[in-house]
Amino acid sequence: MELMVLLNALVTRLLFVLHSLIGVWRVTAVKKEPKYWLLALLNLLLCLETGLTLKFKQGRGYKWFSPAIFLYLICIVPSLWLLEIHHGTQYCGNEPGAVQVNVSNQDFNQSRESSHGSEGTDHHIIQTAKVFVNQLSTICETVWTLALHQTFLLLLVVGRWLLPIGVEITRDQLSQLLLMFVGTAADILEFASETLDIEDVRKNYALINAILAVWTWSMLQFPLDLAVQHIGCKPSASARRIPSLLLCRYSAELWNIGVSLFIQDGPFFIVRSILMGHFRIFNQMLVFFTAKNILVVTLQLYRLAVITLDFRATILQKSRKGEVCCCPCEPYEAHAHATGHQENEMKEFVAFPPKEESQAPSEDH
Repeated sequence: MELMVLLNALVTRLLFVLHSLIGVWRVTAVKKEPKYWLLALLNLLLCLETGLTLKFKQGRGYKWFSPAIFLYLICIVPSLWLLEIHHGTQYCGNEPGAVQVNVSNQDFNQSRESSHGSEGTDHHIIQTAKVFVNQLSTICETVWTLALHQTFLLLLVVGRWLLPIGVEITRDQLSQLLLMFVGTAADILEFASETLDIEDVRKNYALINAILAVWTWSMLQFPLDLAVQHIGCKPSASARRIPSLLLCRYSAELWNIGVSLFIQDGPFFIVRSILMGHFRIFNQMLVFFTAKNILVVTLQLYRLAVITLDFRATILQKSRKGEVCCCPCEPYEAHAHATGHQENEMKEFVAFPPKEESQAPSEDH
């Protein structure tokens, strides 16, 4: 089992490093300046985190936070920023995929024919690899950037699945988290591709930076696991403060609402509203997803109101019964303590009978 944990930890981080290096290679190829290879030095942070995790945590994850995912974001996001800012200098044909496949197949056949009679199988593999790399370089920039966005989000979900989990998170919680990440990744990809592909947006450099800043802000939810874990509360602190009781009882739900309002749907709605209201940019998909963001924000506010009313009713019910604590973890502890005390008293009563009854046989005798 420990070998599998070590293997998963190393393989996942290796995939992160390889993908970030591909992003740096694309930036260097597009900018045509070797100095951008310095972005590859960011992967040293991920290597350092790998060594520390293997030494102190035996490859397992941490509670509420994933340093590997966070450092992977640091490694790949700058490359995607540069590619999006440099977007549009290379144009694609109507069917770039079909053209590239046909050309690559011809080159592969030519390299195969030239290698059969001369230098054997090793030379054929090398020539095939060179042709494949050359064909990858000829793919237009827009296709490369979109492919990096797609593989980036897919690798976030798959990498979080492969990373060893800590003792604080269960398999059930991990499955819930992965399902949430799939929906979140789809929304983020749609936001980036749908807004940045608008022609009027591409003409405004400040607007591109603003959209990329919101996109980067939305990516910060992936290293966190608070959406499926409840924050424990201390009886001494939570018995007096109502906000701490609310956070103790509905921590996961409140985190989901906060992510939607302040990290994802809320900022997305603001950006799309600015595009339509201030810049007068309208299209069918932009209007549809703006309406979708409004609906999600409204439902999240409704959910927050339901949680607040339910919590208020619980407090009133407890106060009428004369109970002090309202956190689910506290009554359980108090009830367990009271039950244990009663059991101890019962054991003492059974083990030591009353004195009068124990002396009765001696008096009769």
